[in-house]
Amino acid sequence: MSGKGILEIRWHGRGGQGAKTAAQLLAETAMDEGKYIQAFPEYGPERAGAPIKAFTRISDEPINLHCGVSNPQIVVVIDPTLLDAVDVAEGIPEDGILLVNSDQSPQVLRQKLNFRKGKVYTLDATKVALETVGLPLPNTPMLGALLKAADLVSLNKIEDKLTEKFLKKIGEKKTKGNIESVRRAYNEVQAG
Repeated sequence: MSGKGILEIRWHGRGGQGAKTAAQLLAETAMDEGKYIQAFPEYGPERAGAPIKAFTRISDEPINLHCGVSNPQIVVVIDPTLLDAVDVAEGIPEDGILLVNSDQSPQVLRQKLNFRKGKVYTLDATKVALETVGLPLPNTPMLGALLKAADLVSLNKIEDKLTEKFLKKIGEKKTKGNIESVRRAYNEVQAG
């Protein structure tokens, strides 16, 4: 937790990949568990494919910050093409976590990014999404991987939140696929 006991997470993705949705799902699940939360995006040009950031804050106390996250304890990179375009590790403390949607090992990414601190986790979230949901939307698998990397909320509570939010919107089959993607990611994420 940073500053005043606030856990801060920065999400990197592209418009349409679900970074904002994942940030919100995590925050709302934490709120259901009695935490104070914030979740919001920061857009450039508002179009599909444009780089975006989303932020999640979770705390046991009220949150009085109203700005983006510049020193996150956790960074989640939903789109690996951003690794060459953005300094995704900017501001991560010595004990921080970097979670990347990649088929490469954590050790290879650590070396590629010259990331010498904290922990690195990787998961081929796009592959998991394609195999479980049938769409290349890596946000829910990355949420499952994040829960394994950092004990933020329970896996069952995330699954409940996915059902609550998506069942009527996308139907039972895709909702179950998203839940399966979270479970698979939780079990398949690699640490290094």
